[in-house]
Amino acid sequence: MAEVGVPRVSVVVPVRNEAGNITPLVTEIAAALKDRWTFEVIYVNDGSTDSTSDELRALMVDRPWLRQLRHARSCGQSAAIRTGAAAARGEIIATLDGDGQNDPAFLPKLIDTLEAGAPGIGLAAGQREKRTDAGMKRIVSRLANRVINLMHGTTARDTGCGLKAIRRDVLLALPYFDGLHRFMPPLVRREGLKIAYIDVVDRPRGFGQSNYRIWDRLWVSLADILGVRWLISRRRHVPAVSEETLNAR
Repeated sequence: MAEVGVPRVSVVVPVRNEAGNITPLVTEIAAALKDRWTFEVIYVNDGSTDSTSDELRALMVDRPWLRQLRHARSCGQSAAIRTGAAAARGEIIATLDGDGQNDPAFLPKLIDTLEAGAPGIGLAAGQREKRTDAGMKRIVSRLANRVINLMHGTTARDTGCGLKAIRRDVLLALPYFDGLHRFMPPLVRREGLKIAYIDVVDRPRGFGQSNYRIWDRLWVSLADILGVRWLISRRRHVPAVSEETLNAR
């Protein structure tokens, strides 16, 4: 276990206008991790204009492990995850969406899988079963998954699932760009690490409406797919390095 007061796990939750979904999810996250790991929960408020910030501040009064980071304007989910990871104190980063559709009950299995497979496994990624999204959203997502797998030689059934566990050093070493959260499997493989896929259950959204714009995201994803393929092709492994010293024998 980590030292008292130093979290082993940092849960990063990107949110934008998720008033009503905050309290139930915070409660579920704490229940899932309690007595298993020392943890902190970092909500990254990505330019919300509703009462998201007020709800988080109220919860922080008696939850010292709860933190809120705020973007002055919306920068997107990948930027929010990057902000949270950069500020995190835990060696392991766990992520999930802030709308309540990702069930925190699966966090322990993701974290256990990552820890048990270290150092070879760099990412434990959730794959949603029986998705509750509207039909067109599922079709577009399925198409994007197939293209990503075809272009990058991966086998992920659901690259867009927010439930993930990854070592902090691995996440921060990945090349950053808007849309990174959808391409973690091929980029982690680019670093010479393996991926573990965990089946998870999708739930209906609690309150509010999705910020997901189907067709905009489809065209952005297609552009990103080509960009990630280029990044992978340009990867060169860093050779083993040793330093010669005068005292070496």
